[in-house]
Amino acid sequence: MVSEDLIWRLAIEHTTTYRYSNHVRASFNEVRVVPQNSNRQLVLDTRVTTTPSAPLYRYIDYWGTEVLAFDIAGAHDMLRVRASAVVETRRLADISVASWEAVAAARERLVELCVATRYTAWDDELWRIATGLRRPDPVATVDAVAAWVHEVLEYAPGTTGVQTSALEVWRARRGVCQDFTHLGIAVLRALGIPARYVSGYLHPDEKSSVGVENVGESHAWIEAWTGDWWGIDPTNVAPAGPRHVVVAQGRDYSDVPPMKGIYAGTAEDDLSVEVRVTRVA
Repeated sequence: MVSEDLIWRLAIEHTTTYRYSNHVRASFNEVRVVPQNSNRQLVLDTRVTTTPSAPLYRYIDYWGTEVLAFDIAGAHDMLRVRASAVVETRRLADISVASWEAVAAARERLVELCVATRYTAWDDELWRIATGLRRPDPVATVDAVAAWVHEVLEYAPGTTGVQTSALEVWRARRGVCQDFTHLGIAVLRALGIPARYVSGYLHPDEKSSVGVENVGESHAWIEAWTGDWWGIDPTNVAPAGPRHVVVAQGRDYSDVPPMKGIYAGTAEDDLSVEVRVTRVA
């Protein structure tokens, strides 16, 4: 049984705007901004609109994320995507604790979430650090890895980009939530623990009153498999809870970008993103 104080209802408004220096003739886009239903969250309402207006085509990608695709054929100098949702979230009452042997047995079916990618590769130094973080059981090990990432990295917006890898952030010792997540995944996979990248939203105030609108943020954290999937946030060194809203999962950031696309023309683009989160219950 989950007590009421561990259940939140969140209203989310996510606006992405591209402004172009000249008119572009066409654009083709896909967005991942619709929260998922799971045993930890229930989507009560969702709406996505575009300006200029365009029909949206929905599909579920390989990793189970809802994707909305659209194209705009006419000339335009601005593109805006507005996504809203109301989501009920909760903290899981228990975390599955499997043995190291059970985790090893699961790796064959979860192999894509156990191997290094361009973002999550490790070197000999990280492997040695990983072996020193191994604990008697996988759950304790995941906790130790998240705490280590939080300790060794400085949270420093603007110092990295979407192409920064775990090895690059490890050498720089600074980054943002995406970088904390990639480094944590690299260490967990080096230890043989299946780990996936999660993108979504984080309510910034754990003591928020109902009805208070907050400037929120897109956020990233880890889900590790230790008998079942569970989330841990190395940026805040805490389990994913009622303040976390899951939108997408994958091997790394390349599987989950909130918006990506192409356009015809030579114009430069300027991106702005605004996220607002309100606890409504």
